[in-house]
This record gives sequence, C-alpha cells and structure tokens, in this order.
Amino acid sequence: MSSEFSRLVKILEQLRGEQGCPWDKEQTRDSLKPFLVEEVYEILEAMEQPDPAKIKEELGDLFLQIVFHCQIAKERKEFDAEAVLTACIEKLIRRHPHVFGNRNEMMTAQEVLHRWEDLKRQERGPNEETSLLDGLPKTLPALLQAYRVQERVSRVGFDWPADEVGDKSGITSVLAKVQEELNELEDAIQHNQKDQARRELGDLLFSLVNLARFMKVDPEGTLRETTARFMRRFKEINRLAKQQGKSLEQLSLDEMDLLWEQVKQKESSPQSPDASNQ
Repeated sequence: MSSEFSRLVKILEQLRGEQGCPWDKEQTRDSLKPFLVEEVYEILEAMEQPDPAKIKEELGDLFLQIVFHCQIAKERKEFDAEAVLTACIEKLIRRHPHVFGNRNEMMTAQEVLHRWEDLKRQERGPNEETSLLDGLPKTLPALLQAYRVQERVSRVGFDWPADEVGDKSGITSVLAKVQEELNELEDAIQHNQKDQARRELGDLLFSLVNLARFMKVDPEGTLRETTARFMRRFKEINRLAKQQGKSLEQLSLDEMDLLWEQVKQKESSPQSPDASNQ
C-alpha cells in the first residue's frame, strides 16, 4: 500500500483504539450505512459542477468510509484493507484476460461486457443457479436500477431491434413504445382506474429510462439536473416577487408563469452563465 493510504489506515486504527474518538469507536456497519450513501451522492454533485477540488475532497471522504469499514472488519477478524485491495486487483486481472493474458486478442467494448458476464458465471461455479440479473443491489435508486436491468438483458439480445425505416439504433421503436405507454396511462386515468393508472405510470417511466439508454443519457443525472434547474428558477421567481413587494402566495398563477418565463429567457440569453445548460 502507498504511504498515504497506509497512513489513513493507521489513523482509523487510532480513532477506533482505546484512546481514540468516542464517536468513531461506537460506530457500526449499520450506523455508517447512511454516510456511505451520502458520500457517493456528494461525489456525483461535485462531478456535475464540475469542481476538481471538490471532487478530490469528496473522493477522500468516500475513501474514509471505505477504510472505516475495513477497520471494522479487521476488528471482527474478517479481513483488512490490504485484503480488499488484493481481492480487487485479482478480480481485475482475472476478468481482463484480453489485457493481462492474450494481448493479441482484439475485442470490442460489447464483447468485453459479454466476456465479463461469462467469467462472473464461471466464478460462481456450475452448481449455483444464476441469472443475468443476479448481483444488482435492490437498494439502487429506481431509475438507475431500471437502467441497469435493461442494460443487462440487452446483452443477450432482449432489446429493441433496428427498425424498418433505417434507424440502426432502434430509437424510433423505443419512442413508439413511450407513446404507447402514455396512451395507456391516459386511458386508465380517463376511466378512473387508479390501480391500473399506477401500473401504467410505472410502465411509462420504465420506457422513458429505456429511451435514455438508447440516447446514451444517464436518466438519474438528467433528472437531478432538471430538478436543480427547477429549484434555481423557482428561487429566482421568489426573489423577483419580493422585489415587487409581494409573496408568492399573493401572486396569481398567471403572474407566477410570467415571472417564470422571464427567468427562463434570462437563463437562455447568451450572456447568462446558465445558457449552455438549457
């Protein structure tokens, strides 16, 4: 291990030791779960800004959480940080034979994915019942989970084929499916079929995630960007309302819509730093 990584490991040992920090000493795997998830989302937020200094800081915070869990495992005599690194390195080498084995074997990125799945199945052994969808965490955010499920089943050809109008990506078929699901949702709403409408809404969302996949767009990140943009604009119309000596509650919907359009136009102007995000 590098000197800095070893230093971090020793610091965690000290924090958890007899003369360490009371808070750090009482932490468990369960108590640390929220922090682990939070750090990952803070990294994503830093990447979207983007701010290299912030990304570096947040990656450091994630390192801390990982080493924290390694220290807990070491105390339980399960494994330590070095064992985690060794297992990671061995897996990378084992699952990249085209790089670390036969260097003359030329593979596309798609072929590499297929090889990766084959090697994973071999590692599990012939007696273990496996599925292409095994290993996907159930706690993934719903949009990301849908994206990963669709991504995996597409590897065995369970996907939209190229359509008949020359669209090699098949995206026209995906758009048609989105429209079909929207029509079914509208029909269920019109007939006041609440349970059916709920299922149709789920189908529509699943189809939209599929559309994002075909567009090579991250649906989770895209939705976060849209939500952030909405929040920014809403805060701005609140500020403009205060300039007029009014609260939002005192404005009519038409007046708020007018302010909203003013904010959008301002953001879209060439001078606006946010214009490139529209």
